[in-house]
Amino acid sequence: MIVQNLAMITRKSSAKILASFIAGAAIAGTVATAAPTATVSAVYACADNRTQALYLAKSGTCSSTRTLIEIGSSQLNAKSIAALVTPSVVSIAVTSAAGSGTGSGSIYKSNGTMSYIITNNHVVESAATSGTITVELTSGEEIAATIVGRDRMYDLAVLSVQKGNLPAIVLGDSARVSVGDPVLAIGSPLGFASTVTSGIISALNRPVSAGSVGSESYVNAIQTDAAINPGNSGGALIDAQGRIIGINSVIATLSSDSTSGSIGLGFSIPINEAKRVIDEIIATGKSTRPVLGVYFSDTYTGIGAKIETVIPGEAAGSAGIPSGAIIRSIDGTKITNRESAIVKIRSYAPKSLITIICDLPSGGSKTFNVTLGVAASVL
Repeated sequence: MIVQNLAMITRKSSAKILASFIAGAAIAGTVATAAPTATVSAVYACADNRTQALYLAKSGTCSSTRTLIEIGSSQLNAKSIAALVTPSVVSIAVTSAAGSGTGSGSIYKSNGTMSYIITNNHVVESAATSGTITVELTSGEEIAATIVGRDRMYDLAVLSVQKGNLPAIVLGDSARVSVGDPVLAIGSPLGFASTVTSGIISALNRPVSAGSVGSESYVNAIQTDAAINPGNSGGALIDAQGRIIGINSVIATLSSDSTSGSIGLGFSIPINEAKRVIDEIIATGKSTRPVLGVYFSDTYTGIGAKIETVIPGEAAGSAGIPSGAIIRSIDGTKITNRESAIVKIRSYAPKSLITIICDLPSGGSKTFNVTLGVAASVL
């Protein structure tokens, strides 16, 4: 199985942005059928005209600053949420010497004269040094965009456009979502702008790596079965209250063919993790990453992440973790391999205090309290 970045790219070269999926999966040879949908009574919410946040309309009416919409009582109302959020999601077209491609993005902030748009690094990286980036709004208006900053390791980028007063997307809290929660994916798959698909959160904290060897991005991902396809990259994963909880980034496929589509295994960067990086880029034009200060073994095949080398003076060394130790858990999360260790570490902010349990090379296990270091992210 292969994890594939979602930007729809036509390249002059034959290079593909592919990486091995972390774990294989058996595919059942059966056909799924839809179960009957139970009838639910509607409830109403008030959508704030400025922030677009939703509030329960207990009396069935809203103030003059809010708009009454129907959202449903026990499940996401895709029609209402899509109408509310779609204007905050844009299409992105990129032209460069490497070819042309399309992706998606969300309006993150907007003032009277300009706006910031968030997307994936792999959507725009080909135009980082030369080329053009164009953002298309739901109205059909096309606006030239420039890169404010980008982070390959987190697969995030921020664009700016010289147009203000655009409808910024409302931020959710990805730490409060649960498996089974209903979600919408909004973006431009295969260039079809403002496409909305629905599904649920299938899993949380999925360690996913994607990208070419030596320049991988690692994501502590939200997994969803909402259909996302090439061109959805950078688009929004939306919760039942119309808030962005993830940035759609990669899909798992059964083929290395770059035109492969959704098989119901999509992965999104949690918005809480992305927000730190995005805010740093907006403030400084660059971002930082947390550092444990170790090199993991590429050949270890057991359970856990084996530390091959500890860098003197860095976080692990200062905490007393020895070379040869095998990380079993980080803050209570089981570590199964080097990828899951890398993803978990990168989910923290620099200078975070974390608890690591290791099997020692001399035998036994030990708990270490580690303050992560900080370094500039590498492009």
